[in-house]
Amino acid sequence: MKIAFQGVAGAYSEQALLGHFGAVDTLPCEAFEGVFEAVRAGACEAGMVPIENSLAGSIHQNYDLLLKHDLVIVGEWLLRVRHCLIALPGVDRAEIRKAISHPQALAQCAQYLHSRGILAEQAYDTAGSVGLLKASGARDTAAIASRRAAELNGMQILEEGIEDDPENFTRFLAIQREPKAFEGEAKTSIVFTLKNQAGALFKAMSVFALRDIDLTKIESRPLQGSPWEYLFYVDLVGDAREETVRRALDHLGEYATMLRVLGSYPRFQR
Repeated sequence: MKIAFQGVAGAYSEQALLGHFGAVDTLPCEAFEGVFEAVRAGACEAGMVPIENSLAGSIHQNYDLLLKHDLVIVGEWLLRVRHCLIALPGVDRAEIRKAISHPQALAQCAQYLHSRGILAEQAYDTAGSVGLLKASGARDTAAIASRRAAELNGMQILEEGIEDDPENFTRFLAIQREPKAFEGEAKTSIVFTLKNQAGALFKAMSVFALRDIDLTKIESRPLQGSPWEYLFYVDLVGDAREETVRRALDHLGEYATMLRVLGSYPRFQR
């Protein structure tokens, strides 16, 4: 298989896809849009994209891309994100005055950087920042990225686990053109819109509560072209093919002006 991801070799997305799919070929893409396009066009069998981080929240762009593209979610992966302070070989930590990385990585290490007087500077992405540092040769600068990114570039890890909160996880979604069969506990992701009237969201949520269906996530996004109207993305426990879930979705369809099942897939098990 060939799997697309955003970033370069050593990115956390690459780490997640290798954990989920195993030993596969990878297709680095410059942007998230490129991942979706590569899967849609058949340049690869699947893609892996981040959808939310336990500290920084949702990656809204990827919610929008899930709606834009006619692809299905076929799996999820939870990655424990451990940030490393990475420098050129032979550099001492006392020499570091600046750290470069993706804005989210910098935000997740803000207290660490502040306590050591290290200035933060935004870069394209985490693994890419290691390549930039290597090319620059700057001894007063470090990159924040994964251990794999440091090893692939022959760089030195000054310190590992520098994130401010150890409960730092990113949830990734695997996307393909067609659904695939699976066994075990399932999750289903849906998106829908409602009429802008009193009690509409309460009625929508009640179809799941009445059937004791557990909702693990609800996210609202602005509906483009319709100011102050929203899309609702929901993750629920269960398979859309199961009778209880199917009846709930049929019931929701009575209230929703648009309803789409983005995919049913195996629930991640640690």
